[in-house]
Amino acid sequence: MMRIRREKELAREREKDKDRKKRGNRKYGQAKQKHSRKGILSCMTAVIVVAVLSILIMLAYRSKGQSAAMIGSAGIFAMILTVVGIVTGVKGFREREKNYRTCKIGISVNSLALLCLIAVFIRGMV
Repeated sequence: MMRIRREKELAREREKDKDRKKRGNRKYGQAKQKHSRKGILSCMTAVIVVAVLSILIMLAYRSKGQSAAMIGSAGIFAMILTVVGIVTGVKGFREREKNYRTCKIGISVNSLALLCLIAVFIRGMV
């Protein structure tokens, strides 16, 4: 009899532990939200675009403006990549019950990089 009671108590404690783990350690027992997958992808494209943009500026400075075709084609590629990053970030908002911080960061950095690239191309045409 004592053994049966002890087993029931242990089973209740295990159930409470499971519930506690499900709730997480956040306020009001809400589980931690994961980041949106497409938001993470948008942030990764933003990092790639910023790296490509900095490499392009460095190459243009070192070659003193003589490698226009190579830098221009890589700039067009970076511009396409920023648009893809923005679209991916917007699609990340459709994921349910996720943390959208990465979507916001990816969209803002990609938009800023796109504006910089557009400014460079307009400045180059003038």
